Amino acid sequence: MILPQIIQTISNDLDLVGARFIVVGGSVRDYYLNLPSKDYDLEVYGIASLEKLEFILSRYGSVNLVGKSFGVLKFTYKEQEYDFSFPRRESKIGVGHKGFTIEIDNRMNFKEASLRRDFTINAMGYDLKDSLFLDPYKGLEDIKNKKLQHINDITFIEDPLRVYRAVQFCARFEFTLATDTFLLCKKMVENNSLETLPKERVYMELSKLLLKAQKPSLGFYLMQKLGIFKYFPELISIDFKILDYKNFNLIFMFVLLLEKSGVEKSKSFLYKISDEHQFIKKVTLLVEYFKIPSIFLKKRVSDAEIRRLATKVNITDLVTVSSTYDSLASQWLLERATILKVAKKPLDRLIQGRDLIALGLKPSSKFKKILDDMYELQIEGTICSFEESMKFLNSSQILTYSQTQQQSQPIKMEDI
Repeated sequence: MILPQIIQTISNDLDLVGARFIVVGGSVRDYYLNLPSKDYDLEVYGIASLEKLEFILSRYGSVNLVGKSFGVLKFTYKEQEYDFSFPRRESKIGVGHKGFTIEIDNRMNFKEASLRRDFTINAMGYDLKDSLFLDPYKGLEDIKNKKLQHINDITFIEDPLRVYRAVQFCARFEFTLATDTFLLCKKMVENNSLETLPKERVYMELSKLLLKAQKPSLGFYLMQKLGIFKYFPELISIDFKILDYKNFNLIFMFVLLLEKSGVEKSKSFLYKISDEHQFIKKVTLLVEYFKIPSIFLKKRVSDAEIRRLATKVNITDLVTVSSTYDSLASQWLLERATILKVAKKPLDRLIQGRDLIALGLKPSSKFKKILDDMYELQIEGTICSFEESMKFLNSSQILTYSQTQQQSQPIKMEDI
């Protein structure tokens, strides 16, 4: 297993004090799956205290103590972060994903420490000092058989997030969920264990599913079989194969997931997994306008309608995601929008409030109406430059308006 040189350097230092570390978790799993990995978790054995480990690590980079109470130190070297942890036990003391107490125990061996992990493929290790691969629960055999298998019934059910992790791992690696693991997950769903999970953790696992799996549909069909859709009725009856596209960002993937659900159901689903209002707004806006390229092509809409669309949604984003539905219409709309210079943003306003002031108008509540009406003339193509705008305003006798008239009378285009 090829590891960064800094890991070898630290290993040599630990050896001098009679300690060693074992590479654990995803990087070992990914090595045997022939997948690239940038995340390294290292479990340290044979050292007296976190403070001593901190002292050794601080010789080479910065150490973040945010996880110290959990027996974890985050070490950064040349902008790469590594997690160093002590072997520990986790005991369930409350409901939910965080209802655990942590007990650091340096007397534990690797097999005992690995018992707390979720799946056999995540319980493998690599002892750098002896160049020894450790596999106490036959994770490599499960990798060869493309099977996801939990380690222990008792420890597994203590963390309901593991149901979602099972889903995203099966999709990412295209593994089959072992029968006993499937039944255990299904029982956890039926017992409403997943209700205790914080929405941000669910969002994180679904994001990994959408972004890291070549075929995200596999994960959503597994969610359906496990009964998870009782929490998300908005996803019932969706054909998830549309998700099996590549190189889409998270917003676009959620749009593909939800476009057939409509705006209200999309909002309902998204607020169950996130409180990020701007993110939800971007997704639901693209859901709302998803089929607009097809509609616009069919109607052969005017330039004004395309300019107006740009004030509501980013057209480049829209056609990117809508191309999965109608590539011809999406390409047509993008070409039109590019010619009109509104593909990535709406038209810049030619007239600002300062221009009205320069014409002699005093600021008032009517400014917005005047500016909006002038912008509508831009969209319609009636005015195309600042000079045309100023000429139009001057010819409309707008300078004759008094402050009183502006406050008491509605502004109409024919009045300016």
